[in-house]
Amino acid sequence: MDRRLFLQGLGASAGLGTMGLAGCGKRVTAAAPAATPVTAALPVYDAVGAIAPVRADVDRIFRITVCTRPFRPAGPRLDAERVADKFVVHNYGHGGSGWSLSWGSADVVVKKVLEEGNHGGQVAVIGAGALGLTAGITAQRYGLKATIYARERFPYVRSARATGTWSPDSRVALQSAAGADFGALWERMARTSLTMYESFIGTAGTPVEWLDQYGISDGAGGARPRTPPAHDFAKYSSRIADLMPGSHVLPAGSHPFGTKTVRRTTSLVFNIADYSRQLMNDFQVAGGRMETREFHAPQEVGTLAEHSVIHATGYAARQFWGDDSMVPVRGQIAWLIPQPEVHYGLNYGGVEVLGRRDGIVVQPGGGGEDFGWNDDSETPDRAAAEAGVRVLQGLYGPAAPGLG
Repeated sequence: MDRRLFLQGLGASAGLGTMGLAGCGKRVTAAAPAATPVTAALPVYDAVGAIAPVRADVDRIFRITVCTRPFRPAGPRLDAERVADKFVVHNYGHGGSGWSLSWGSADVVVKKVLEEGNHGGQVAVIGAGALGLTAGITAQRYGLKATIYARERFPYVRSARATGTWSPDSRVALQSAAGADFGALWERMARTSLTMYESFIGTAGTPVEWLDQYGISDGAGGARPRTPPAHDFAKYSSRIADLMPGSHVLPAGSHPFGTKTVRRTTSLVFNIADYSRQLMNDFQVAGGRMETREFHAPQEVGTLAEHSVIHATGYAARQFWGDDSMVPVRGQIAWLIPQPEVHYGLNYGGVEVLGRRDGIVVQPGGGGEDFGWNDDSETPDRAAAEAGVRVLQGLYGPAAPGLG
């Protein structure tokens, strides 16, 4: 199930970014752990286990990151053109779905290089984020020698600041601007990507895993009033409904959140710190080369030794390639110190939380998918970060029995 639609169904915000809320001081609020979770209203095979509280203190914020999502109304740019004597295939503009669609997108663009046929057994990739690395590895798997040219590498690329959840149609296109064939192409990329991600499950470092996620609402039925979106974001999740778990409202008394309405689902989560290192290692072990280089204009690709080029610079393509169709969508994450026992995700009060291995992601975004629209500021907002943590203090306070 698409994470965005899941969150909308909960009435929780699916938007990512910051909120203009006041900060808060340190306060210890976690309830005492319960000896046994309350699960009487669910069958034993589907019972809710212990849910450890997040230590929601602002002094546990160890970093705040801001990412600019590269949104194109027509969807990702995957076409080819000739610049000087080079064959350039584009691979950017995936909005909030870059990680989720990366492997499928890589398969599309690498096949275009192969079909052109004048690659000479090698390809250049510009950009070392999620789209660049997966394109380079995919090219290697098709037998090409790949070199990645980039100004920055992990952990400094924008991709390193992503939420890290499977969200293949999060701000991927506008319904009114996407072509008639884009839905089928999206489905192909989503299915290819999911197959690749499943191959990482259970490997060392836990780069990809399934996590239960809980949508928590104070209102009946799990719904909160919300403002209709200002943009007609395309929705394609029904095309892959056969691949993803559904969501279900938990019966009263079966969860530890008192009288709140709770909806549960399970989704893929990426431990980006480890996953990106594995991608870098896989690329280099297979003979891939990385060269630090900055590009300022399309004509500069003519200086590359390779004839075939995959352009995967993300939001930087707006300036580098002059793509004025690109719209920045700002998102911010407050990172809390990891807690191994916090192994779940939740949405409550317009705040999204993921208990990742590399940190607890706290991401407020009360404006839905429109939040952060056309905002290219990458300056962290400490007050918004602390406000998100404060929301959690209320959820995990003494009024939330049964947490343990």
